[in-house]
Amino acid sequence: MSINVSLNNRQQQVLWATVRHYIATAEPVGSEALVKEYKMSVSSATIRSAMGHLEKVGLLFQPHTSAGRVPSDSGYRIYVDQLIQPSAGSAVQVEQLLSDRLNWDRWSFAALLKGAAQILSTLSGYIALVTMPLTQTTTLRHLQLVQVDPNRVMLIIVTDTYETQSILMELPAAEDEADPEVIDRELQILSNFLSDQLRGRSFSELQLLDWSELGQEFDRYGSFLTTLMSDLSSRLAQSSLPTQFLISGVSEVLRHPEFSELQQVQMILQLLEEEQHQLVPLIFEQPEAESSGRRVSIRIGSENPLEPIRSCTLISSTYNRGSVPIGSVSVLGPTRMVYEDAIALVEATAGYLSDVLS
Repeated sequence: MSINVSLNNRQQQVLWATVRHYIATAEPVGSEALVKEYKMSVSSATIRSAMGHLEKVGLLFQPHTSAGRVPSDSGYRIYVDQLIQPSAGSAVQVEQLLSDRLNWDRWSFAALLKGAAQILSTLSGYIALVTMPLTQTTTLRHLQLVQVDPNRVMLIIVTDTYETQSILMELPAAEDEADPEVIDRELQILSNFLSDQLRGRSFSELQLLDWSELGQEFDRYGSFLTTLMSDLSSRLAQSSLPTQFLISGVSEVLRHPEFSELQQVQMILQLLEEEQHQLVPLIFEQPEAESSGRRVSIRIGSENPLEPIRSCTLISSTYNRGSVPIGSVSVLGPTRMVYEDAIALVEATAGYLSDVLS
């Protein structure tokens, strides 16, 4: 969302200082505080005049007639889009922690994402939301058929996110009693064929394969493989729906004064615990990300369509396999957010996950 407001250099400086001071103190900002804190080379009267203009165009407002001013959602939007850059130091810090603390050799992918969410929430001080990969984008890395007894075989698959699935099925009956060694050899050929055909394919493609390439000696496996792929596709589709969220840092955000009202906290918790599906369009649809030159979507206050978070900021980015988005990384906190750090942390975490999945 862009705001068309023309500000001169002094007005931009006053807006930047007002937002920055309010983020640090959570107290309405007066002109004297800006003169003292930011050593501006102009008088309090000049700053008051600039603040008056910023209030007139809707970027600041007075919560009480006798109080100083605080940023509006539009004021935060100008601040984020025009007056700051993401913190390079925060990006380096989170990348280092992710690299040091996540054990890609031993942990499941869900555990890795949970660890990433915990690091993100600790560094940001806000709620971190990381989603598991979308089912329709998950692809196969490895497949193996193993005979468990004379009449049954187990299919074991490993996905590109290192999740495993297994299915136990009856072998098709042979006209003559088959030699176990022959069956083992045939299953190995089938495993090699399936791995070659399926590696890198999404689950939605599993039922579209042509088994005729196997040759006549494997005709008896045709219906077995068709059933197997159908069952596998169905199993995997059901296991990852709806989109799974890994959430960390709820206790972190409750320390902020904006969340002192019990009713608001209850609404946010209900959204996170019971209505997560409502967040999915927000964290995957990023219409402003490319136009701003950043890899994040930033929804500030009233820009959020969901009532429970209309006083919050949601910063989101996707992590990708190649150029295809498969999951998301987000932080949720008050609009009074340290945007330079939060944007950098989300961008860097999503970038790290994309790199290790490529």
